[in-house]
Amino acid sequence: MSVPHALLALLSEGPKYGLQLRQEFEARTGEVWPPNVAPVYTSLQRLERDGLVESDDTGQDGPQKGYRITVRGEQELAGWLRTPPDLSSPPRDELVIKVLVALRVPGTDVHDVIQVHRRYGVELMQQWTRIKEDAAEDDVGLALAVDAELFRLDSVVRWLDAADGRLKRAAADAAAAGQPAPAVPALPRPRRRVGARR
Repeated sequence: MSVPHALLALLSEGPKYGLQLRQEFEARTGEVWPPNVAPVYTSLQRLERDGLVESDDTGQDGPQKGYRITVRGEQELAGWLRTPPDLSSPPRDELVIKVLVALRVPGTDVHDVIQVHRRYGVELMQQWTRIKEDAAEDDVGLALAVDAELFRLDSVVRWLDAADGRLKRAAADAAAAGQPAPAVPALPRPRRRVGARR
């Protein structure tokens, strides 16, 4: 999440004080990602240093210092909103790493590892669903944030199901052929990033 760009978005509505920005940031993100105080003020200082915001120059930093977006800040915000994040290479996902590592740990049943994480994912989905049901109908920000989390968790659970099925099929195929369970090869290095031009 880009705290500086979120602050620019809030300032695009008009001048605001530091404390007001922190409170509005929390409210606008459905209170799902409350920022710490330090990153907000550090981000404001950097935005001012880079000419993206101006302050009321009271000589003091803190909750009552006022800020407004500059023309350059508006241009930066517009560019950021329309620039897709880099999704061309997969993120370093701890869960994927755990499953891959579990394949090689002697005495570890990878299916048990998968099921522990699957149950946890389903429990989290149930918690987020309750939050969504208890939220006010007009809290669109919270609804969107919860929907995003539910879709993310659903994809995690679906991947775990697919991984478990693939491992079971590989073991069954090996058993049917009278061979030992397939050895897990070293992970291949990606030859080319998805979406990258040749």
